[in-house]
Amino acid sequence: MAKSSDKTKWAQPASPPPPLFLGEKERDLVKQVNDELIERVIGQEIIYYPISLEHTNFHPLYGEAIEKNFLSPIRIHVLVAWEGYTTTVTNLGIDKRLSLTVNFHRRRLIEDQDVYLREGDFIAYGDDFFEIATIDYPKQIFGQGYIGRERIFEAQAKCIKAREGTFDAS
Repeated sequence: MAKSSDKTKWAQPASPPPPLFLGEKERDLVKQVNDELIERVIGQEIIYYPISLEHTNFHPLYGEAIEKNFLSPIRIHVLVAWEGYTTTVTNLGIDKRLSLTVNFHRRRLIEDQDVYLREGDFIAYGDDFFEIATIDYPKQIFGQGYIGRERIFEAQAKCIKAREGTFDAS
């Protein structure tokens, strides 16, 4: 019987291999491609008006503010899905509300623009102002399930048109 040489024996590597398709280079490639598509090809943008937490007087119990103070507006490239008008009927009459969904590139927001989305902030899209009603993080990079925040690459904001007098950009 022949002796097997040391070259043919399997040895466990000192460190595990990098994650399959999910290394830092792959995440950076996804960011670069998304940035280029959103900014240079699609070209949709909004003006984001974040609420100033320091200068707004929030109610201590309810966390709401009658008068909101805003920081300087920020231009952000996004993907906008126009949802149109929804009609509701109440005891007070018929109410039509315009809504849209805004998809943000999360890494672009946080790393490049230092912006953190919050419900209650306002955006300008076209000639209209919208309030962010809900924020969701629906997609993860390469569909890999939640392992860490670095794999969440999209933030999605459901926005409703602000009523007259609710927001003044000046």
